Amino acid sequence: MSKFFDCITDELQDFIAAQHLFFVGSAPLSPTGHVNLSPKGLGCFCILSPNRVGYVDLTGSGNETSAHLQENGRITFMFCAFEEPACILRLYGQGKTILPSSPNWDSLYSLFLPIPGARQIIVADIEQVQTSCGFGVPLYEYRGERQTLVNWASKKGEEGVREFQQKRNLVSIDGLPTPLSEITPNLAKADFGA
Repeated sequence: MSKFFDCITDELQDFIAAQHLFFVGSAPLSPTGHVNLSPKGLGCFCILSPNRVGYVDLTGSGNETSAHLQENGRITFMFCAFEEPACILRLYGQGKTILPSSPNWDSLYSLFLPIPGARQIIVADIEQVQTSCGFGVPLYEYRGERQTLVNWASKKGEEGVREFQQKRNLVSIDGLPTPLSEITPNLAKADFGA
């Protein structure tokens, strides 16, 4: 049975901290636009307060979430227990993108583990929290994090990643601009573990 909460309780914060994987959902306003659902890992999620969360968003082939947040702000996070006890947790809120050039980047980024290829931080104010049974979610064993994306960013270096962002991360697949499009070609430096 579903339960709703006004904030992320201490018990739910413990549940989130124990998960290795979460999903981010966002969508444009257009009824013909594409709904985006992205899995995330690498320990990039952080609970900032009972009603605020964030994650370090790494450079990748698309930048849908950032474009959708710039257009309408809607975001949903989902965590699933892949071991006992079963549970699904959803966080509903309004999000925004914090770029490395933002005045509050350094103070916010210091709350996360540094990851090569950090493109931006997604921060969301959580309006509603929902849990449900999760009995239909299969059991899986965690074996570790893939290092492919981190290694790719480290090998490309800061300039190579910025060039990639300029080519692939300025608009969504529906043509919506991302916040990166507003500062190109002068993208600020992100962390590369140097």
